[in-house]
Amino acid sequence: MAFENPSREEIKKILESAGNIAVVGLSDKTDRTSYMVAQAMQSRGYRIIPVNPSVSGEILGEKTYGSLKEIHEPIDIVNVFRRSEFTPEVAKEAVEVGANVLWLQQGIANEQAAEIAGKAGLTVIMDRCIKVEEAITAPKRQAK
Repeated sequence: MAFENPSREEIKKILESAGNIAVVGLSDKTDRTSYMVAQAMQSRGYRIIPVNPSVSGEILGEKTYGSLKEIHEPIDIVNVFRRSEFTPEVAKEAVEVGANVLWLQQGIANEQAAEIAGKAGLTVIMDRCIKVEEAITAPKRQAK
């Protein structure tokens, strides 16, 4: 059976209930899409947790982690800015840390990653921009 993203109504519910978003592949370079998207989500009241092993210190005022396993707090959404071939490993880690959602950004899709996460009960969203979906489905959320 071919993969299908959740409905817009389901995505709206996911975003309304989410707080912590671990952003895998978040760049510290302000001109990168990952930075701009994470910054926009942060300004809308979501807590961004940067995951990038090549950046130490902070991104967007938040401590940067080398992997999802280093984060010792609940993760609602794992938002991925990595090439498709790297996503099965991210999916395995998302399962191990008990995340609720695996979200592969626009242009990123991997059936194996979707299967790994889906079999473990995670909701999977692929090839969609979280910032765009949030703007469409949850326009009333206010920054905390």
